[in-house]
Amino acid sequence: MATLGSILILVATLYALTALLCRPRTWRGTPAQPRPVTVLKPLCGAEPRLEANLALLCEQDWPEYQIVFGVRDPNDPAIDVVRRLARRYPACDIALVVDARTYGTNFKVSNLINMARRARHPWLVIADSDIAVPTDYLAQVTAPLADAHTGIVTCLYRGRAFGGFWSRMGALFIDTWFAPSVRVASAFGSTAFGFGATIALRADTLRAIGGFEALRDRLADDYWLGAFTRELGLATVLSPLCVATDVVEHSFAQLWTRERRWMQTIRSINPAGYAFSFITFTFPMIALGLWLSPGSWPVALLAGVARCALHLRRPAPRLVLYAPLRDCLLLATWCAGFAGATTRWRRQAVPIDAAPRPHLTRGPIR
Repeated sequence: MATLGSILILVATLYALTALLCRPRTWRGTPAQPRPVTVLKPLCGAEPRLEANLALLCEQDWPEYQIVFGVRDPNDPAIDVVRRLARRYPACDIALVVDARTYGTNFKVSNLINMARRARHPWLVIADSDIAVPTDYLAQVTAPLADAHTGIVTCLYRGRAFGGFWSRMGALFIDTWFAPSVRVASAFGSTAFGFGATIALRADTLRAIGGFEALRDRLADDYWLGAFTRELGLATVLSPLCVATDVVEHSFAQLWTRERRWMQTIRSINPAGYAFSFITFTFPMIALGLWLSPGSWPVALLAGVARCALHLRRPAPRLVLYAPLRDCLLLATWCAGFAGATTRWRRQAVPIDAAPRPHLTRGPIR
């Protein structure tokens, strides 16, 4: 048992150090000539900073772009926000689609299917409603699309807490566990990802995988959008840009629901990797390892220091005090993520994606 404890501490320490030191493989090319872009922004409800976040998209330093906002409910309060933005930015090409038609189990994808009919430009950017972006956002995320070998461009995001304790814990989930795990995977050569915060692709690539219709029954639509383009032999590119995403959970129940959905989604995409991801929960693993092998405390101390150093990189370093609790919550949601055939998303019960690859009817890339 002592040997097992030593191995557990060693592996957890190696991961904690790797997560602290790794840098992702991001795009480093030369920006190409700007091309017209359509931004697709599916909306649902009045989020706390919705108008401020959407306004940033209307202030892009880009010569020609269209923004298509979409909602499913004609009474959605986001409609008034879009109308105010249209009055505030009359020179911005803004379209609003209100369409309740549903095409599968994923309501966000149904929204995108309805919105895509209004897209006018050859390059597309799909972006979540709760992100804040700089004025060169479109320039950065579309630059790799000039390369014909690029399938999708995506970018990482950091948490921006709005609220109390639980929103801060949610931001830590993103900044000290999710994002570092992506950086580690990217540093070791993986491109098996796609993040809903931002995905950019060419319209002809979307047609080639069967359009948004190919994603209509997929919970992890962002991941599968990248996976389907990789099946065409196209590359997934990670932009060096990191956007901010709002974290607004005000209670443990809200945080648990969101993070358990994320864990279930990860498990549905990569069951084997998910099963072994317990080594990323540093403090519970070193506690268990020390219980089995008390003499391994010097290595365990190194793991704890590396984990705390990752927390100290954040804008609010005092939150390092939450590191042990944050890791224990990760372990709890990881365990819960093994169960359930459905998950909750925006008050909707959504089936968790099955592993087998569905058959798609693809169009040609022109």
